[in-house]
Amino acid sequence: MTQFLLPSLGADMDEGTLLEWKVKPGDAVRKGDVVAVVDTTKAAVEVETWQEGVIEALLVEPGTTVPVGSAIAMLRVPGEAPVCAPPPQAPARPDPAPAEAAAPAARKPVSPAARKRAAALGLDPDRIEGTGPHGAVTLYDVERARGKPPAAAPVVATAAAARAAEMRKSIAAAMSRSKREIPHYYLAETIPMQRATDWLAAENARRPITGRILMAVLQLKAVALALQGFPELNGFWRDGAFQPSQAVHLGVAISIRQGGLVAPAIRDVPSLDLDRLMARLADLVKRARAGSLRSSEFSDPTITVTNLGDAGAESTFAVIYPPQVAIVGFGRVAKRPWVEGGEVRAMPAVVASISGDHRVSDGHRGAAFLVELARRLQEPEKL
Repeated sequence: MTQFLLPSLGADMDEGTLLEWKVKPGDAVRKGDVVAVVDTTKAAVEVETWQEGVIEALLVEPGTTVPVGSAIAMLRVPGEAPVCAPPPQAPARPDPAPAEAAAPAARKPVSPAARKRAAALGLDPDRIEGTGPHGAVTLYDVERARGKPPAAAPVVATAAAARAAEMRKSIAAAMSRSKREIPHYYLAETIPMQRATDWLAAENARRPITGRILMAVLQLKAVALALQGFPELNGFWRDGAFQPSQAVHLGVAISIRQGGLVAPAIRDVPSLDLDRLMARLADLVKRARAGSLRSSEFSDPTITVTNLGDAGAESTFAVIYPPQVAIVGFGRVAKRPWVEGGEVRAMPAVVASISGDHRVSDGHRGAAFLVELARRLQEPEKL
């Protein structure tokens, strides 16, 4: 019998609240099936199973907040016999008093932030009506349950701000850990983008508006192809050793409208043509901002790419997201003085950077990666 554990959905996640089971005992599941929905400080995340089998027992009730790594279900894998004895039950209780009989049998789903706020106010979250996903009690509900609730609009703003503050705390904890534990090095290279911008403009001119490609897609594909020659930048530091990844799954940093960032993965980027990569990116951004991501999209990234876009700064030097060992950054594409053919001209260019883990790679290899990345971006037609 195999325990199904609450997975880590990133270095900034310590616990999660089970919102809903998507399965019941006796259901057969295959790898990739969604079995539960878990609320984190960032989003309500669909949790997938990594094994084929049959759900033997559900160990956690919806509404329960549990630490990462806790067993939440039992899975019977192929070849194992069913458990004859019934799963453990709560101890028998005396006949309930009328007040107890009226109480609900299961605890309500309560987000971690709402539970903390309710505790600070001395409120019982199980007695608060929930308006969140799957009836979950949110910060809005807790504030509304106070004796003198503020007007609706300010309450929504307060709830969103509180959730953003919780996300910021989680991100800060993960980044503090990264800076403490990872010996970073930082490198940057200014890459001319005239060929890439000209090719992209011509390519998009012959496409309908809905089929056009973003510059970010060219950059993602160039990163993925360049990484194939630098395996020490693509993988994880776990248990005191580097574990390289054969696949390149790019984590894409996405800003959330209420504040904060998530970095879910686009899988197998080298194998995707630009159209499929554009579709995957658009879908990922849409679902990230709607709070509808899967657990594998948080656990899969082998390296992260952060792109500040046209409205961003000139350059970025990002902090590595553990257990990854590198992160690539792009500033905005802007015209800069550039010497070509002995003449100075205005050239669109971008500052690309890499933050690397000195336990695994060094500045020489990081610099060589940036040179290869620049070469790839000079040949956009080959991406």
